[in-house]
Amino acid sequence: MNTLSYKTVSANAKTVNKQWVVVDAEGEILGRLSSKIAMIIRGKNKPEYTPHVDCGDNVIVINADKIKLTGSKMVDKTYVRYTGYPGGQRFISPKELLEKPPQRVVEKAVRGMLPKTKLGKKLYTNLFVYAGAEHPHAAQSPKTIKL
Repeated sequence: MNTLSYKTVSANAKTVNKQWVVVDAEGEILGRLSSKIAMIIRGKNKPEYTPHVDCGDNVIVINADKIKLTGSKMVDKTYVRYTGYPGGQRFISPKELLEKPPQRVVEKAVRGMLPKTKLGKKLYTNLFVYAGAEHPHAAQSPKTIKL
């Protein structure tokens, strides 16, 4: 058997083939959509996936204001943040967060599913979320996918 034919190919920044992808979030369930988006951003859907390299695609999410949550999570779930001051813990529900910039709900869900490392911060910059159906990335000629 020729063992030289079994070479493990490891991707690097020069050999990675990054694409632009548009995902429509209208009527989709938040967690299920976010996990699929996180896999695309990470590059786990590609055969040349390498854990320590940014080999995923750039994802554009449109219609983030029309996302759904199952059950009573819209009012019962809480997002917690801390201002840095004593007594500065703040709570907000997804319903209240959707009234503010609605894309933050999707951004928070996807960010929580990415690694908590330097690579995870770099991967997060490949996510672009918009509340409406329009996006300014037409020059990249993204392809639309159905998840």
